Amino acid sequence: MRSILKWALPAVLMVGLVTPLQHSFAQESFFKGKVIRIIVGFSPGGGFDTYSRTMARHIGKHIPGNPTVIVSNMPGAGSLTLANHVYKAAEADGLTIGHWNGGLIMGQVLGQTGIDFDARKFEWIGAPVTISPVCLFSKSSGITTIEQWKSAKKPVPVGTIGPGSNTHDVPKILSEAVGLPTQLVPGYKGFSEIRLAIESGEVAGGCPTWEATRGTWKAVDAGKVVVVVQVVPKPAPGLADVPLAIKLAKSPEDQQLIEAGVHNMNALNRPYSLPPGTPEERVQTLRKAFQATMKDPEFLADAKKSRLGIDPISGQELDGMVKSLLSLSPSVVTKLKAALQK
Repeated sequence: MRSILKWALPAVLMVGLVTPLQHSFAQESFFKGKVIRIIVGFSPGGGFDTYSRTMARHIGKHIPGNPTVIVSNMPGAGSLTLANHVYKAAEADGLTIGHWNGGLIMGQVLGQTGIDFDARKFEWIGAPVTISPVCLFSKSSGITTIEQWKSAKKPVPVGTIGPGSNTHDVPKILSEAVGLPTQLVPGYKGFSEIRLAIESGEVAGGCPTWEATRGTWKAVDAGKVVVVVQVVPKPAPGLADVPLAIKLAKSPEDQQLIEAGVHNMNALNRPYSLPPGTPEERVQTLRKAFQATMKDPEFLADAKKSRLGIDPISGQELDGMVKSLLSLSPSVVTKLKAALQK
């Protein structure tokens, strides 16, 4: 009996190893010599683009077969053009990854026109960071504190990309919940264009993310642009003295509005997604590669050089957050509609 067990045990162990080994070999065979394209839903030079190009330089070595990874841009409608493309047109083979504004998921909740996707059906790879939205203004605009914005005698022009982006939804919600006179100026394809508009005086300010802004805009470091409010549960690094929007809300109901409309969206803002129907084994391979990249010392050094914040969220976590958001109570959805669609 002992002799039988002596030979049987290794055989059982080998059987247990067959599936993982076969999986790894199959993925290496598929990805080897291939090109993975990360498509960014905004114009070059902004935060989404910078994160993607930084990640593209490193993630290939963590994917079996070491495929080439490139980045391209498909701006339009606050990245809605890309989101719809990934959902409806991109081939579900694991070689096309979309990086678009997760705020559009809120658009689905609210019934936004033009959304041709069901966010629950995307395959989520992960997100590199939970964003910290801020609102900032040029010194020349005369708005350097939240009190000055609140007491402005006429609506303050704020540049936006479009509904579903934090540049649009954050000032809309703050206008309702805090009482800030705001004139949204739409039509920009990315925050890099809004930056130029702020510097030229075309608009007074905007509401980007702190993580990307501090790494890509020298005017912030030079003090030519001032952050007047941050829309996060607790202060972001480097902004300890900047007021939190949640503490400025006019009522408990307005606090709920900020929490549901902004805080809960912060984790979903920068997702990487695959088309629905992508083979499960390729989804899992890319999720593992993403997580490995987020811990890669060379990637982290590269991200630090670009001053990009890294606080990753897994694909599994994103999937749960999306389903939770699309299960909001009707009363909360009604309040959000009132704030964002009027």
